[in-house]
Amino acid sequence: MSQLVLASASPARLAVLRAAGVSPLVRVSGVDEDAVTEKLGPDADPAHVVTVLAEAKAAEIVPGLRADGLDDVVVVGCDSMLLIDGTLQGKPNSVDVARKRWAKMAGRSATLLTGHSVLRVLDGQIVRAVSEHSATVVHFANPSTEDLEAYLATGEPLQVAGAFTLDSLGGWFVERIEGDPSSVIGIGLPLLRTLLERVGVSVSQLWRSQSVL
Repeated sequence: MSQLVLASASPARLAVLRAAGVSPLVRVSGVDEDAVTEKLGPDADPAHVVTVLAEAKAAEIVPGLRADGLDDVVVVGCDSMLLIDGTLQGKPNSVDVARKRWAKMAGRSATLLTGHSVLRVLDGQIVRAVSEHSATVVHFANPSTEDLEAYLATGEPLQVAGAFTLDSLGGWFVERIEGDPSSVIGIGLPLLRTLLERVGVSVSQLWRSQSVL
């Protein structure tokens, strides 16, 4: 029975999968996201960018799987970015950048794009590969200066796409969404289920491997 491997260091993605009855192995990819994005060029379609990044992350960990003794594996890679005013925004990485992002986002809506890549790997070889993206519209609140500065001081928005979370402190400042909430957290369960089926793995198989059923 296939072992699910998450090619991500994101605790939020891991939490979504665990809450859905699956405890994947975690292998963190070393993909240089900026280099991949730069290679695609400034005119690349935003949905294509997040999908290619997800594909790169998934593929990067494959060579190490055989060394771990894993011969039937499904690798999942994801990448999320916020699209606002035609520009993709990833992790701000600093308070100043996050503050500027929120100055643009507050009281407005933007689209959270999440690329998903699923690889079926048998005996170290990729035998099936599928990828797709999801898009969810996020409507942001207009937090007070005091609340925003307190939020920035927690450090949470610095390391997440778009400088906000839905499932943690940032959820206070999201008015509503149009689309899949799990995708906004970083891994869309409806889309992932579809992609898994396309590589020959069902959700119930994963549940059985975790003794959920």
